[in-house]
Amino acid sequence: MAPAEGAGYQSLTMAASRLELNLVRLLCRCEAMAAEKRDPEEWRLEKYVGALEDMLQALRVQASRPAAEVLHEYARKVDFLRGLLQAEKLASSSEKALANQFLAPGRVPTTARERVPTTRTVHLQTRARYAGEMRQELLGTVGRAATDPGPRPTDEKQSAAELDLVLQRQQDLQEKLAEEMLSLARSLKTNTLAAQSVIKKDNQTLSHSLKMADQNLEKLKTESERLEQHAQKSVNWLLWAMLIVVCFIFISMILFIRIVPKLK
Repeated sequence: MAPAEGAGYQSLTMAASRLELNLVRLLCRCEAMAAEKRDPEEWRLEKYVGALEDMLQALRVQASRPAAEVLHEYARKVDFLRGLLQAEKLASSSEKALANQFLAPGRVPTTARERVPTTRTVHLQTRARYAGEMRQELLGTVGRAATDPGPRPTDEKQSAAELDLVLQRQQDLQEKLAEEMLSLARSLKTNTLAAQSVIKKDNQTLSHSLKMADQNLEKLKTESERLEQHAQKSVNWLLWAMLIVVCFIFISMILFIRIVPKLK
């Protein structure tokens, strides 16, 4: 097992609750059923997938829920199984093949016995099956045309060429859709990174502004204390000067009172 897959499986099974263990068991059962060839009237897989969705919802709100990446992997596999069932209900093979292109299988094996995630194997199997069904439908159409009276070699060659052209167009359409989805994902990633960069710069600017504001506040506080001390010193000198003046006037008045009667 690859290191990334081993680490993923270890995180899936470590410290699992009873609900999580039941979800893993049922998920393994659903993956095994999806890998098998099923009868069109088979209903158990759809019921099991519905139970998986309920269990996953309950696991998300549980106090002892697993890590976010583990929950994301569970949801990815359950969504894949649900999409697989919905694709099987489509009318034509071309619609099924197109819907299969947009399914995202799991990235981490569910059990230690898996070397490759089962959902990835199922994805490849269904893709090949739908392509085969498309080819059979087209060959059946050509075959019915070939049973008409008086077939000619040129008609058979033309039908084969048309078949190859239709298959090539279907393949080109699928590749184009896949490229568009990939381009959209890249554009979304680029926009997300750009937004993250702008937010990071704004946070840095805000942090710098807050730091400068704190420094200015400290300077203002220091200057206010110095001004207060200076004001107190000025008041003290003014008070002493007034006391000296008052004392001088008082002594002068006493001397004046004593000296003036003697002059008379």
